[in-house]
Amino acid sequence: MKRFWLLFSQVVTVLLAVYFVVLTLKPDWLGKAVSLSAGVALLEAPASPPGAVPAGSFRGAAQKASAAVVSISTSKAPKNNPNSNDPWFRFFFGDQDNEPQVGLGSGVIVSPNGYVLTNNHVIDGADEIEVILNDNRQARAKVIGTDPDSDLAVLKIELERLPVIVLGNADNIQVGDQVLAIGNPFGVGQTVTSGIVSALGRNQLGINTFENFIQTDAAINPGNSGGALVDTNGNLLGINTAIYSRSGGNMGIGFAIPVSTAKQVLESIVKEGQVTRGWIGVEPSELSPELAETFGIKASQGVIITGVLQNGPAAQSGIRPGDVITGVAGKPVHNVSELLSSVAALKPGTPSKFSLLRQNNPVELDVVPGVRPKPRRVQQ
Repeated sequence: MKRFWLLFSQVVTVLLAVYFVVLTLKPDWLGKAVSLSAGVALLEAPASPPGAVPAGSFRGAAQKASAAVVSISTSKAPKNNPNSNDPWFRFFFGDQDNEPQVGLGSGVIVSPNGYVLTNNHVIDGADEIEVILNDNRQARAKVIGTDPDSDLAVLKIELERLPVIVLGNADNIQVGDQVLAIGNPFGVGQTVTSGIVSALGRNQLGINTFENFIQTDAAINPGNSGGALVDTNGNLLGINTAIYSRSGGNMGIGFAIPVSTAKQVLESIVKEGQVTRGWIGVEPSELSPELAETFGIKASQGVIITGVLQNGPAAQSGIRPGDVITGVAGKPVHNVSELLSSVAALKPGTPSKFSLLRQNNPVELDVVPGVRPKPRRVQQ
């Protein structure tokens, strides 16, 4: 028995000696040992090979897209009060603030030629626009054109070797898909947040004239406006434009303009200097049960026309009050927002097929849209 315990103790002693030798000379065999000042050894996981991407990481998408996302700094000269030099005016009202107004936002480089997409409200009224790239290069930007109806603007910078984002296909995304939001929130520097697509086709929010937003819970804060919403491959899905918030910070509800709309606006501004949209001159309303009963309509889908502009494109083509428009150019129409967007996408002067119901009978008309009038500016 004594011989057995002696053998056991010798084996244990040898194993402990081997363990401490390996721990000292080859710690990576057992997990890397880190010696602390107190003499305690902690085990760390073996180092990953250089360049290895952890499972579930969005590193590739972030690196691919973030280089093309820029920060935008704007300044606007203060409005000088004509009485600011009057001593009595200064006595009663104090010295007026003559410091320039500064704004921050984001943008996306979409062309090697230096075209940058951003929100119109980011640069609206700015006297100077500075674009800062992710590699810290800076350039003064020129406004090529703006489209207040979609809240988009196109800038141009003159720099070489510009990183360009890849345009994705927003028509393929579905609720639940993972997305990343990239921008410069609160001016702290470029930031990447992740989330999912919460909803599609959001409208009637009162943000823009033409609304077809992608809703996401990826954190979007002030300063993210004009930044990129990208998929997990780093391709552009939308331009971040607004948040729903009572505090001014992120509450998990953000909205982005789909890349299809942004691309259309970009091409129109670059080619023509402005965005030209179709217009037919009608007053549309949602097809509520009350209106359907009033006009004696049995349709459950479409937009009812309650008014037609005299001598407008719709009137000249034969559209009447009480008609229910169910389709435009082969695409079904379910609500006023869809009708507005479908008509706006038509080319002015080119006939398009309109499907409608008149006294519950299907009718098809060729309508020649005109040019949508520009909104009148409110005088201030």
